Amino acid sequence: MKAQPAASHFIDGAFVEDTAGAPIEVIYSATGEVIARLHEATPALIDRALAAAARAQAEWAAVRPVDRARILRRAADLIRDRAEELARLEALDTGKPIQETRVADWPSGADALEYFAGLAPTVTGETIPLGRDFIYTLREPLGVCVGIGAWNYPSQIACWKSAPALALGNAMVFKPSEVTPLGALKLAEIYAEAGLPAGLFNVVQGRGAVGATLVTDARVAKVSLTGSVPTGRKVYAAAAEGMRHVTMELGGKSPLIIFDDANLEDAVGAALMANFYSAGQVCSNGTRVFVQKGLKDAFLARVKARAQAIVMGDPLDDATQMGPLVSEPQLDKVMGYIEIAKREGARLVTGGARADLNTGYYVQPTVFADVTDEMTLAREEVFGPVMAVLDFDTEAEAIARANATEFGLAAGVFTADLTRAHRVISQLQAGTCWINAYNLTPVEGPFGGNKTSGVGRENGHAAVQHYTQVKSVYVGMGPVDASF
Repeated sequence: MKAQPAASHFIDGAFVEDTAGAPIEVIYSATGEVIARLHEATPALIDRALAAAARAQAEWAAVRPVDRARILRRAADLIRDRAEELARLEALDTGKPIQETRVADWPSGADALEYFAGLAPTVTGETIPLGRDFIYTLREPLGVCVGIGAWNYPSQIACWKSAPALALGNAMVFKPSEVTPLGALKLAEIYAEAGLPAGLFNVVQGRGAVGATLVTDARVAKVSLTGSVPTGRKVYAAAAEGMRHVTMELGGKSPLIIFDDANLEDAVGAALMANFYSAGQVCSNGTRVFVQKGLKDAFLARVKARAQAIVMGDPLDDATQMGPLVSEPQLDKVMGYIEIAKREGARLVTGGARADLNTGYYVQPTVFADVTDEMTLAREEVFGPVMAVLDFDTEAEAIARANATEFGLAAGVFTADLTRAHRVISQLQAGTCWINAYNLTPVEGPFGGNKTSGVGRENGHAAVQHYTQVKSVYVGMGPVDASF
C-alpha cells in the first residue's frame, strides 16, 4: 500500500525534491507500514518558497477579488469531484476511517474555499464624514502568510488557513505536520489545476526547525498555527520578535456539562462523538464530561453499551467506525494516561487497553467514572479515545469547576431548559461553545479559543480581520490650517 507523492515539496507552481533534507517516513497507522518517504526542506528550498510567495503576492493583491474567488471556487469543485480519491488519501495519511474522511475532512476544506470565495468580493472599507473633510479606510492583504498544520486534520487545516489567506490577496507557505504530510501536497496540486498563479500556495515539509525558520523570516507578515500549547508558546514568541500577525488554535481540556433534564440518548451520543470521533484526536473534544448526579447511573450505562458497540478495524473498510491513533508515540502517550488514571483512583467503566487487532496503534474506546478535578485525567490533554466522567450537584458548581483550567477552547451544555443553557454558556470561559450539540464546526462560524487555547479566530467573517489590515486615509478638502 503506497501513497508516494510526486515530490516532497510544492514550490512556485511545481513539485520539487531535494534528497539532502532529512528523511520523513509516512506511516499507515493501521499496519505500521511505510507508505511514503519524503525529505525535509533544506534552507535553500525554504528561501525559494518564501521568495516565490513574496513575488506572487504583490501581483495577486492587484487582482480583482471576484477573479480570485473564481479560482478558489474551481478548486472547491475539484475537491468535490475527487471526493473518493481524497478520502482514501486522508485515511492512509491519518488512520481515520474512510466513512469519516468522506464527510469531515476534505468536504470541510471545500466548504471553506467556497465560503471565502463568496465572501472576498464583499470585503470593503468605510467612509467616515468629518464635515468638510473625510476619512476612508481600505482593507489590504497582509502579504506572505505562513501556515503551520497539525496532524489530526491535515487537509482541513490546510484549506481553513489558505482559503481566507488567498481569497483576501495574500500568499501562503504551508508546513504540514511531518506525521501527516500528504494532503497539503494534494491541495497544492488542486490549486494549480484550478488556475492559482505559481508561488501563491507553497508546501514545504519538515519538523520544528523548518517551522522556526519560516516564522522568523523577515518576509513573513503573518503566522497561523494549529498545534499544542507548548508549540504555540514558542511560535508566538518567535513571531512577536518581528511584530508579525498571529493566530493560534491550540489545545484544550473542554467541559461538556450534562444536566439531569437532558435528553439521555442525545447527551450520550454527543459525549461519544466528543471523545471517540477521530479516535479522540480532536482539539475541541469534550473530554471532561460533567454529569449531574441524578442522571449519572443511566448515563454511564448507556455510554458503556454504546462504546462497546463501536466497530474498530481497517480504516479503508466501510464498516469501520474508529481507527487507530496516528502514530506509535501517540499510542504510548495515551496508554500512559490510562495507566495514570487507574493509579489515581478513577473507576474504569469500559476499555482501558489496546484493541486486540494484532496490528496498528489501536486503543479501545475508554471511559473512566468518578474522576475528580485534581486527577491528571481531568487536567491534561490526552488526545486519544479516553472519556473522563465527573459528577456534580449544582449549576454553580459545574460552572466553577468547568472554568478551573488553563484551557479555554470549547465547551458544551445539554439541558432541556434553554434559559439555563444560555445562562451557563455565557459564564463558561471558552471560545467555541455548543448547546445541545457538540463539535459541529461549519465554516460560517468563527472557531478558536480563549486563555492558553489560542489567539484569534479561524473561519466566518472573523477570519477577515486576521488576514487583512486596515489602512486609514484622511482626505483634506480645504486649505491647511497651519499654526506656523
